[in-house]
Amino acid sequence: MSTDQVHLERRAAQRFDFQLPVGIRLPGTGQVGHGFTQDLSGRGAFFYTDLAAKQGEEMELTLVMPCEITLTENMRVRCRGKVTRVQQVERKFGVAVQLEAYEYLAEATSVAQASANFPRISAAHAPNPPGKSVTLLDVPVVAADGSESVP
Repeated sequence: MSTDQVHLERRAAQRFDFQLPVGIRLPGTGQVGHGFTQDLSGRGAFFYTDLAAKQGEEMELTLVMPCEITLTENMRVRCRGKVTRVQQVERKFGVAVQLEAYEYLAEATSVAQASANFPRISAAHAPNPPGKSVTLLDVPVVAADGSESVP
């Protein structure tokens, strides 16, 4: 076996290939954006966004964390972390974030519900109607009794 074939896995948590909508906020600047994850774990995320970020910057992500990661049920969470890597891909940015803290939000919407109401950033997806800006925080929360509310 040559050294070219050896690859050390430095991740501390299992990574899942999930394409999930994510709301983004840069706390120091007040900038907000949106994107879609490429992969996700309990300790980090890699996602594509139209929001320019810098390595070392604090970042908040809001998304529906799937049951494969929570080990219970889908949960709507706000994660805080630091940007560890940014790579520009055409007019978008690929951003890696190391997650440092979680805040569990009101009852989670399903991933399908969140995705259906979330803006698209890829040319492969239909654009949002002009003037319509949606964040994950605008997606209704459906309670067990079927009632809806927007947080």
